[in-house]
Amino acid sequence: MADRGGERGGRGGFGRGFGRGDRGRGDRGRGDRGRGRRGPRGPKDEAGEWTPVTKLGRLVQAGKIKSLEHIYLFALPIKEYQIIDFFLGKELKDEVMKIMPVQKQTRAGQRTRFKAFVIIGDHNGHVGLGVKCAKEVATAIRGAIIAAKLTVIPVRRGYWGNKIGEPHTIANKVSGKCGSARVRLVPAPRGTGTVCARVPKKVLAYAGIDDCYTCSRGSTKTLGNFVKATFACIQKLYGYLTPDLWKETKFTSPPNQEFTDYLSKTTRIKAA
Repeated sequence: MADRGGERGGRGGFGRGFGRGDRGRGDRGRGDRGRGRRGPRGPKDEAGEWTPVTKLGRLVQAGKIKSLEHIYLFALPIKEYQIIDFFLGKELKDEVMKIMPVQKQTRAGQRTRFKAFVIIGDHNGHVGLGVKCAKEVATAIRGAIIAAKLTVIPVRRGYWGNKIGEPHTIANKVSGKCGSARVRLVPAPRGTGTVCARVPKKVLAYAGIDDCYTCSRGSTKTLGNFVKATFACIQKLYGYLTPDLWKETKFTSPPNQEFTDYLSKTTRIKAA
């Protein structure tokens, strides 16, 4: 029996079962590929230029779509972060809100990874929030920045009182929640500033809101839920129908239909 065990795995009868040879426990059911994940998908460009893989990306690169607001008008999903870079590349600023370790219990012990929260915005009506978990801090931050670009939303700003000058506050009262954290935003007079804690102050600053009152409840020390609740408030600003939005909107054809002749042309992607 010892000889048979030696044939299975070379461990003197302790081959850890049949059919796995000397691969050990880490490669269960994965052949000789190991535990690594697949590499990045999509075409590779050695020059570092953007090769769009979606219809929206092709239209943006060709200059058929002139602004992000045209995309938001038809609620088109943005699947490539390069679209945001195309319109807001030089104006975007990002900040890491928090990096926290998270653990998963496995048979071999605890597996520690790092979770990053990143806020991104142009201080002029666009803001995004990204969350990413990775084995290394730098990888988590890069992934969170990309995730934040994919979640960039328009910020609806308004006035408190008379409509004089540029919009400086939010258009209406709004509330949002995440977990036990509750956040409420209230319009404020010009010159008030953002009366809030450190976390929502940064989110409102990147969104381009100068004056705002806030009210928060729950476990606000959980920074992840706190920043998500603030971002949920900003997302709801365009969901409230005020009288200035009662006018009928005359929609044109969506970009996919308007430029269908251009999209019908097949483009060959150079193999890497």
